[in-house]
This record gives sequence, structure tokens and C-alpha cells, in this order.
Amino acid sequence: MKQTTTPDLERHNLSLYRKYRPGIFDEVRGQEHITSVLRAAVENERIAHAYLFAGGRGTGKTSTARILARALGTSDNDVYEMDAASNRGIDEIRELRDGVATLPFESKYKFYIIDEAHALTPQAWQALLKTLEEPPAHVVFVLATTELDRVPETIISRCQTFTFKKPSHDILKSLIIDVAKKEKVTIEPAGAELIALMGDGSFRDTLGILQKVLTVSRDAKLTEAEVGVVVGAPSGAVVNTFLESLAQKDIATALGAFHQATQSGVEAKVFVLLALTKVRAVLLLRFAPEMKKELSEQFSVTELAALTRLAGKEGAAINSQLLAELITALLETNRAPLPALPLELALYRVYTTG
Repeated sequence: MKQTTTPDLERHNLSLYRKYRPGIFDEVRGQEHITSVLRAAVENERIAHAYLFAGGRGTGKTSTARILARALGTSDNDVYEMDAASNRGIDEIRELRDGVATLPFESKYKFYIIDEAHALTPQAWQALLKTLEEPPAHVVFVLATTELDRVPETIISRCQTFTFKKPSHDILKSLIIDVAKKEKVTIEPAGAELIALMGDGSFRDTLGILQKVLTVSRDAKLTEAEVGVVVGAPSGAVVNTFLESLAQKDIATALGAFHQATQSGVEAKVFVLLALTKVRAVLLLRFAPEMKKELSEQFSVTELAALTRLAGKEGAAINSQLLAELITALLETNRAPLPALPLELALYRVYTTG
């Protein structure tokens, strides 16, 4: 006997990214410069035959394409999605061209979404170009790519191009809090901050981290410590010890805190990212004190007090040079032969030269 599931159970088992995928233009976060244009195009019946959606992973390109198809009244039977990373050859594009020639089943348009379009072969691009040059009136294409520089100019010139921005830290934090609430879970602000920081400008990655935290949580209350364990982040106290040591130019103690954290399972890149975030906060408090209210939403009262103290004379050694070196260390950590090396070199350059 075939096992069946109810719609509610199926929805419950969905990943958070799929479960809370935006379904209308108003639900798309941080891309108003795109959704406003697409909404107007639908309302005014001025639909282009081909769109090119470019932007980082998890920024909403495919979701927006599906919303556009839905806004045009296109049924599921007339929406076709193709992953070009797996179907990148000329044979697949020829098959697509044959399908384009036929009329829609039950909609005004046949709607084609080609994801990871940059992965198409040169021959496939050439075959697709002929279709884009003279498309049937009943066809709309959306090409989605994370690597716009790999899309031929001849293709770009025949599409309306939209660039999706990375969602801001505040947008991601708001998303986390909203989704947690819908999942009947409370999350500490510091925990939401950490997830947003680790989400690295991707809605999909951010909700993936939140889902992992929900999986390991024993109750409906998510703490910063629980989030830290999942993402491999050090405790705030360890990072504070690191900064306090740098304020005193005590490299040995600072490196000791760093190595103690990595030996306990913390990723070097995560440590550098959190240290960088706090150094930035110190400099903002020093040079733009009016931002203290905004920073109070990111840090706890205790941490903000510690950062404010370091923004004064006591933390003079925490400066813009250190911030610049931490940025370099963050970028170099992934490709370093030893993950700890970039941060170690950064501290040597700041505190042992000049």
C-alpha cells in the first residue's frame, strides 16, 4: 500500500528555506529595486521575452522567477525549470528549442527558468541565442546566474538584466526572528545576530543554519551558546579576552585565546569574523558615537559596555590598521596552508613593526 502524507505534514518536513520561500513580490526581502519593476511590467502588460537574474547564492533569484511566472498567471504545467549545471549541453538546449515551438497547455505563456545558466557550454549558448533572437510571443525566459561574467555578451544584450543584492545583516536578522516566531521558538538577540553574521548574505544559508540549531535544541528557546556550538563559534568571553589582550599589546595572551578556541573546535575563519565585527564596533563607537543605539541592538548590554570602554584611551591599540589586517586575514584563511596563519601574521604586522 502506498504511504500518503497530509499537506500539513509535508509542509512540516520541508526545509525552512523552502517552507518560507516568498510566494508574492511583497514577500521578497531586500530586492525592491527589482520587484517594483517586475510588478509594474506585469500590471502594464509589458513583459520582456527574456530576463537575466544575476547575484550571489541564496539571494532569491529562482524564487523571484517563480513569483513572476505566478504573477503572469502561468500554471505549473507551463513552467519549466532546468538546472544548467547538470543539463549544460547542446542536446538539452535543442530539446528546449523544440518545446518552445509548441503552444502552452493552459496559460498565456510558457515560462522557462534556466538556473546556473553560466554553466552552459559555448555550443549550448549559441543554440539558445537563436531562440532569444526570435522568440515566439508565448515564451518567457529567466536565466539565473551567480557568475554574470561567464554569460556571453550576445546573451546579455538580449535580456533585461537585474542584479540581486546580498541581503543586509538587518534583513537577515529580521528574517531569523520572524521564522523562529512562526516555528514557535524564541531566540536570543545575540543568537539571531550570530546566525545572520554566519549566513554571509544568503537567505538560504541563513535559514539552513537556523534549521540546524532548531534540530539540536532541546526546547523552544535558542540561546547564543546553542547557536555557537552549531556554527563553530567561540564564546563572547573568549573573543573579548582576545580584544582586551590586543588593547594591552599582549600578543601572547591574544594568540593563546585564539589557539585555545581553535583547539576546542572553533573554526579559525569564524573566530576572525567575530573579532573583526567587534573591532569594527569599537571603531564606530570611537569615531561615530551616535551609532551606539544601533550597536545596542547587535550586542548585549555587558558586551556593549566592554566595547565602549575599548573605544576610549584604554583601547587605543585597537585601531584601523588592526581592522584592515583582520579583513585581509579573513579573506586569506580559506586558502592558507594552516588556517591559523593569516591571523597570526596579521597580529605580527600590527604589533611588532614600526
